[in-house]
Formats: sequence, structure tokens, C-alpha cells
Amino acid sequence: MDRSQGLCSSCICFVSLYLFIVAAGTSPDLGRSSFPKGFKFGAGSSAYQDEGAALEGGKGPSIWDTFSHIQGKIEDGKNGDVAVDQYHRYKEDVRHLKYMGMDLYRFSISRSRIFPQGSPRHGGVNEEGITYYNNLINELLKNGMEPFVTLYHWDMPQALEDEYGGFRSQRVVEDIGTFAEECFRAFGDRVKYWTTINEPLTFTLYGYDLGIHAPGRCSPGFGNCTAGNSATEPYIVTHNMLLAHSAAVKTYRTKYQGKQKGSIGISLVVNWMVPYSNSLLDQEATQRAIDFRIGWFLDPLTSGKYPDSMRSLVGARLPRFSSEEAKDLKGSFDFLGYNYYQTYFTVNNPTPQNSLNTDYVLDAQANISQQVNGVYVGSSEGVSSFRSYPAGLREVINYTKHRYSNPPIYITETGYGDFDNGTTPLEEALQDSGRVEYYSKHLSSLLEAIREGADVRGYVVWSFLDGFEWASGYDYRFGLYYVDYNDNLKRYPRESANWFRNVLKS
Repeated sequence: MDRSQGLCSSCICFVSLYLFIVAAGTSPDLGRSSFPKGFKFGAGSSAYQDEGAALEGGKGPSIWDTFSHIQGKIEDGKNGDVAVDQYHRYKEDVRHLKYMGMDLYRFSISRSRIFPQGSPRHGGVNEEGITYYNNLINELLKNGMEPFVTLYHWDMPQALEDEYGGFRSQRVVEDIGTFAEECFRAFGDRVKYWTTINEPLTFTLYGYDLGIHAPGRCSPGFGNCTAGNSATEPYIVTHNMLLAHSAAVKTYRTKYQGKQKGSIGISLVVNWMVPYSNSLLDQEATQRAIDFRIGWFLDPLTSGKYPDSMRSLVGARLPRFSSEEAKDLKGSFDFLGYNYYQTYFTVNNPTPQNSLNTDYVLDAQANISQQVNGVYVGSSEGVSSFRSYPAGLREVINYTKHRYSNPPIYITETGYGDFDNGTTPLEEALQDSGRVEYYSKHLSSLLEAIREGADVRGYVVWSFLDGFEWASGYDYRFGLYYVDYNDNLKRYPRESANWFRNVLKS
């Protein structure tokens, strides 16, 4: 979303020089030996985007099952009922992952497949769901790969959304804890990598501020929604997500980690920000933008409180942690998952705020945009809303290293998007040299950060397969493997899949 305002063109020279400097440098030859011993490579997916089988195996509906069936919400008018049918094709997909030489497969567990009505209050565990994930986990291990499991990837059971508003209520904390414990009990003897929540920022911003993702809530004027409050709900939802995260981590550490010997973290989207000009106002706005998008999560996880800039600008609309909650939050991760896609310009926007006509985005008083006055951050991809800027990955890792005491990090997503509505000839669709260049440059940028002392332990590609890309439907493609939606969902390795195979064999 672009809410930037035009500035005088005199800033352009500064910006162009800045981008040239940070992007400069040559890419070293890449191979396993380029990275530290024990460094893990993998590819990722999520339950709603890939599994399908929406009405099979005892699964109950999630908010995305509901949202994607509302006319006009998905660009191509489709849904995830079938997705790419990994539920039935998981053995084939594991063979493809093994072909590339991946060490990890990142996937999420659908809570509605384990508890069809969202909670054991309304019915017991669905054993068919347990069996499916056991089969997937065992197939991965049999083929020499480790499962990297996400507990919540945006698919709240519809039953809990109906019962108490999902993440709008603190009742969700207990229910998330129950679900997490069931997963630790059922799968933790084999799963050694857990993340509690994927991209809480994206879930909050798109679901409760702009209303373009499930559950589709926002204030009038900030999106096309029938209910919601963009000035308050994003903060309430994020607060409850952090409490749910810390509760799940506390359960894992006190009851399971000692005997299961795994690790647990959270996956955050960490798009980077750079000031559009060298003015003090734009530099201060950049720090506020970072606070509102990264510090919003990392400050509570490391210090038990929200950033000072947020507390000052949001005021009473920003919840507070009790002393006990703050104690549980501090240090509630063994590693951080970082999802990096883009870097934005930041421009100061001192628009007066009031609680009747504001939202989370406006509260930061900082406009962010991929371009200002015709100057862009990064190079274009196949999807106009994404631009590739590899240097930003190194910058956000180094920022984390210095500000948050160099925590262990797994890059749990980076990815290159193409637009293809199924009319591109197969041979052409498989030649994705842009994606190869993207991964080559991002891995090189990551290597720089590692050589400068960052504790980065793995890199997971988004995504393994083309799949349902939320409100964009199936026309946005990120897969190392092309999925032919016109021919029985056949999978084909793209040039990028073979490139990774060569990198990981070397």
C-alpha cells in the first residue's frame, strides 16, 4: 500500500547515491561450503495455501475457508478448497524436496484439522488430522529432511471467531495453548523446530486495519468492511497474539523441551526501511516506522514492553502488559524467524492524529513506499507490488544484531513473485532466471551479514510450490516448482529448483 506524499526532486540525488552504495558489491560463488557448518536450507508452505482437502479428513472451517468464499475478496475469484492438494500428494512433494537437496520443510498445522470446532470444549481431537501430520513428518524424516512447523499461519478456526472474536479476545490465549500442547504431545518427539505464529504484523494489518485478508475487519474509510475498528483492533489483536505466543513457549519449555530437545521461536516479517532524504525528520520517521513494524514485536519479546514511540503516539489505545506477562514475554524465543521481502522509503508525515480518524498505519506518522517521485527502492519483479532489494536483508539482520543482542535467526521466508494466470507456455514458465538472480543476490547479502558476525542458522525459501496466495489467488506465483492448474496440478521443477539443487550439492 502506497500512502506516500510527493517531495521536492532535490532529494533524488541523495537517494540514488544511497541505494548505489548499499547495493554495490560482487556476489561470491555460492555453495554449502560458503555457509557455516550446520547451516540449514529449506523451502516453505502453509496449510491453507497448499493442503486443500478443505472438507476431508474431519477438518472444520477456518476464517480463510469463510473469507475466500465471499464474492470479490479474492482477485481471481478462487479459494483454497483444493489449493495444490498436498493433503493427498505429500509423498510426491517430499520426493521433490529431496531432489533439491533441502534439509528442512517448513509447513503449518491447521488447527481446524486437529480441533474441527477450534477447542476441545466443543469436541475432541480429530485423529484423522493427527494421522495426516504424522504421515507427513515421518515421510520427511524417512527422506532425510527435518520438519519445521508453524502452529498458526492465519487460519483461525471459524468456530472461535464466531464464539468470541478470535484474537480480539484474550480467551484465545488459553485455546492457542491447548492446541500448541496437543501438537507438542503428538509430534514433538520428531519435530525439533517450532514457530508459534507466522507474520503477526501481516495478519493484523491486512485482517484488522485494511480488511483485505480474513477475517476482513476495518473501519469505514480504511477498507471495504462490514465491521471493525482500525484504530483499536490491530493493537488488541497483536497484544493477544504476543500473549498466546509466550503462553505456548512457556508450555513447551516447562513440559516438553527438556525431553524433546527442540527449539521454539516466532516468524516475523521484517521488511526494511530507509529514509527518502537525509533530513532529520525523515530519519526520525524511519525509526518510527521500524518501531511500528519490527519493534512492535521484538521490544516485548526482549524487554517486555512496546517501543516508546508507539506508547507516545498510540496512547491509551495501546494495551499494556502486566508485570507477570512482561516477565513471560522477555526471552520467549530460542530463535527468531525472519521473513524478508522488500525495503521501503520512509517520509515524515506529521498529520495530526485523533482516535476517531486514524489507524495503525497513520499512527506512526511515517509514510512508507517503494517509490517516491519516480525513484524506486530495488529492481522490479514479475509482480508489480514486489521489488527486489537484497541489501535490505543484510541491513535488517545487522540492525537486529546491534539493537537486540544478536539473537539466533532463521530466514523463514524470502521469495520472488511472478504473475501467471495460466496462459504462459510451460517451457517459458519454467525458465525463471529472475528468481535465480533473486536468490543468488539474497544469499550473497545474507553471507555478508553472517561474515560480519550475525548468528543466522538457516534459510527457507518461499515457496516450495506455487499455491494460493491469499487475496491474490493463484495468479501470483512464488514456487521453485511450477504447478499446472490446467493439468491435474502437475508439478514441474523450475530453473530455480535446479539451481538450488546444484548449490546444495556443491
